[in-house]
Amino acid sequence: MNLTQDLNGKRVLITGASSGLGEHFARLCAKSGAYVGIAARRTDRLDELEQELVGLGASGARAIELDVSDGASIHACRAKAVEAFGGLDLLVNNAGIIREGRALDKTAEDFDAVMDVNLRGVWLMAISCGRHWRDSEEPGNIINIASTAGIRVRAELASYSVSKAGVIQMTKAMALEFARHNVRVNALAPGYFETGLNEGFFQTDKGERLLKQIPMRRKGEMQDLDGPFLLLASDASSYMTGAVIPIDGGLLVAS
Repeated sequence: MNLTQDLNGKRVLITGASSGLGEHFARLCAKSGAYVGIAARRTDRLDELEQELVGLGASGARAIELDVSDGASIHACRAKAVEAFGGLDLLVNNAGIIREGRALDKTAEDFDAVMDVNLRGVWLMAISCGRHWRDSEEPGNIINIASTAGIRVRAELASYSVSKAGVIQMTKAMALEFARHNVRVNALAPGYFETGLNEGFFQTDKGERLLKQIPMRRKGEMQDLDGPFLLLASDASSYMTGAVIPIDGGLLVAS
């Protein structure tokens, strides 16, 4: 079974694609021959990435400006992706932020900012794409990027953990409702990976202590996400919906 071949010609929209996991998934889809819509607020970075994706083998790539905290921006982004590619097969709901710190020291504005992007934005984007698939009567596929923090909390990440727990329940609720429209909804729950959100953290004493809590004794490498992502993105998972797959080196089973 060739999971990368299964993505050839698929039309994919990835949010938060200007860095981190989103950027990695965009490259992976491009190498697999997909049409890739990359969406984020940092359009300068997207323009560079668009050209790179074409060079990697993307059948087509399109940079699209997106603010997931703005409903109008979400609707426009989805419409531009559909227009550019003649439809849509896969949404990767990846955009996310962190406001680290103890809950008692954070403001309501900090909490709202995290929820607007990590939870409300994921909801609105999934609803926009879900309505498109329902109305066009085409099959659809959504991969929400959750986190092990949504299953097992860590100190000083309260709002982030709450938002990702919401994404996990959202995935299951939408899977239940969207199935009748031939739309699948699953989630990946990465553990500790180094991205722009935590750059340099694992080189600190605190970061090194965290890594020792992982049974495999290391942080995740980007390529560790490829297999689970391709499984959910491809027809190999055609009978899977409502699933949440941890990629965490055993973190969730550690005592």
